[in-house]
Amino acid sequence: MTKPLAFIAGPLIFLGLAGCEPVPGSGGGITVPESVSSIAAPFQDLTTARIRAEDGCYWYMHKGPVETTELPLRTTNGSPICTRPQG
Repeated sequence: MTKPLAFIAGPLIFLGLAGCEPVPGSGGGITVPESVSSIAAPFQDLTTARIRAEDGCYWYMHKGPVETTELPLRTTNGSPICTRPQG
């Protein structure tokens, strides 16, 4: 690559990569009710929380260092947050 072309292509590549960064608040998740967010443990991502039809419980996406995993939304004492009794 010639130097003039490198001066043009370099910044354009970084500009293109900047478009890959997610926009905060655009996770597409639902907004959980205040009653749920008030009892949820603080380390969980409520913006990705949703109710699973299979069990009626809230689940959220946990982004770890290696993979992203769906985990049950829990209260500060570790109980799952569900819309119907577990049995």
